[in-house]
Amino acid sequence: MYLVLIAWFYVALMMAIAEAVSPVGSILGALMTFALYGVLPIVVIGYILGTPARRRARALAEAASEAAPNARRETPGGAPAAAEREPH
Repeated sequence: MYLVLIAWFYVALMMAIAEAVSPVGSILGALMTFALYGVLPIVVIGYILGTPARRRARALAEAASEAAPNARRETPGGAPAAAEREPH
């Protein structure tokens, strides 16, 4: 997925550079070309293709919070974490 997005970014960048250095082109045209042909499609496609990963991460986070709602955190030595120790 990322390879296609990086390749499209490169193509859009080259289009913008060609617009900027063209005798009939302009810097504003190059910026608009890069924004509309490059940034906008990359953001939309990246968001759509990243949906399954976000869904998996959300499901894992929910499963982890349901699995141990009252579990006590312990340090590697087996003692309760500092925030959970009882005051003296």
